[in-house]
Amino acid sequence: MLTLYHCSSARSFRPLWTLEEMGLPYELKMLPFPPRVHAREYLALNPLGTIPLLVDGATRMTESAAICQYLVSRYGPSPLAVNVDEPDYGFYLNWLHHGEATLTFPQTLVLRYGELEPEERRHPQVVEDYARWFLARLRGVDAVVSTRETLCEGRFTVADISVGYALMLATRLKLHPQFPPAVAAYWARLQQRDGFKRAIAAQDKASDEQGVARRA
Repeated sequence: MLTLYHCSSARSFRPLWTLEEMGLPYELKMLPFPPRVHAREYLALNPLGTIPLLVDGATRMTESAAICQYLVSRYGPSPLAVNVDEPDYGFYLNWLHHGEATLTFPQTLVLRYGELEPEERRHPQVVEDYARWFLARLRGVDAVVSTRETLCEGRFTVADISVGYALMLATRLKLHPQFPPAVAAYWARLQQRDGFKRAIAAQDKASDEQGVARRA
């Protein structure tokens, strides 16, 4: 049984969405955010105190995009993956990691210095600068989804999950009114997927059952 440690609507939503798209059985363990502060016992499992943590037998993984790649490779074949002999394989890998390294990273600074730090340590200039950085880097997504329904190989893949989570976080941070029209339409399509809806329902149900507050 796969076990995923997850905070509501955090980076760990990527592997949760992947699990639901693939229909794999899993156990979902909900944690308050950030767990390194509010669930100190979790440090015994993941010394970094970050989420996600995927446990699969002796395997432990903590990088959300890598977990998505692992799931579709380890438990495939799956149309959610792009194979090495397909033309868009390189684009697939690039988008899969672009979603985290390029699109999510600047938003973590917006979140930290706009909401998570104590009032005296918040920094509006950092928030503004990194929000602008994120929005500028949406140009690459916009260039692709202006002409395609999905990012690569003419189908929905975990690359879309990786980038889609970055758009989900941007919505949480109220940056979505500044999405280019094609990106806004792409994000709307992603939210209509049954796998996305099941992942939302799964985290809400698990939060309620485990007594962990849902995040807005």
